[in-house]
Amino acid sequence: MDMSTAIRARAASVAASDGLPLAVETHHAGGAPTLLFAHGFGQTRGAWTGSIAALAARGCCCISYDARGHGESGHVPDGGYHMQQFVDDLLLLARSQPEPPVLVGASMGGLLGLVAAGETRPSPFRALVLVDITPRWETRGVERILAFMQAHPEGFADYAQATEQIAAYLPHRSGRKSEEQLRPLMRIGSDGRLRWHWDPALLAGDLIAESERYQPRLFAAAAQVSVPVLLLSGERSDVVSQSTVEEFLQLVPHARHAVVPGATHMLVGDANDAFTHEIAHFIQSLDDADARAG
Repeated sequence: MDMSTAIRARAASVAASDGLPLAVETHHAGGAPTLLFAHGFGQTRGAWTGSIAALAARGCCCISYDARGHGESGHVPDGGYHMQQFVDDLLLLARSQPEPPVLVGASMGGLLGLVAAGETRPSPFRALVLVDITPRWETRGVERILAFMQAHPEGFADYAQATEQIAAYLPHRSGRKSEEQLRPLMRIGSDGRLRWHWDPALLAGDLIAESERYQPRLFAAAAQVSVPVLLLSGERSDVVSQSTVEEFLQLVPHARHAVVPGATHMLVGDANDAFTHEIAHFIQSLDDADARAG
């Protein structure tokens, strides 16, 4: 991979199968492989910024997008969000690539990738990277995430208040987000107050309860995944545990597992360099395997 290759970044709006616009960003250095990044619930494509910069500099084509109801992507008009919509969006983006991409999916994005990889033939992905997620998750950790998202529906008077909220949610991080970093994550309402970027209907509808009902489908899909899999978990995660990891590795015995030291469920932000190193190492192993097979 050529570190000196100029990286081209391109933003676009892609229509989902139901016409909803999806905000998609491509960082392309003219090389391969293609990595498709799917963020977690309540996040945006900006969660991958540091990793994408490093991996694109190595020659990878990196594609990230805002899931429906998140960031700059469209909102479902009637607020009727369902998991299958998110799976279909992911499949649409994967199939739009010349070759099956490597999916890097965090939390919700990883679950969507499991369903797509396990239920679709031929596989829409060359390989699958699951970022701190398994088909069974620790309820306490998920409840903590939802509590953060559901807090302060009245919004914030300024960015300083939002910064305090994030600091309380991520007390292990020493640095605090600046107004410039927060601006893409917030929207100014008609009342002049700042609110998070996601559609409130994501939390008010059936989507959360539906995710629990998806577990049997997730287990069945995982057992059918045939492409290479890397599971990355945070050492201090409260969403993934030793028992959920062991259960997953029994379902997908060919999967590799690596623990990111000191990281929580938000391991990409907690330990971006270590995360990126693991991705680069995994990609190299795929290339080496292809070379041996050739």
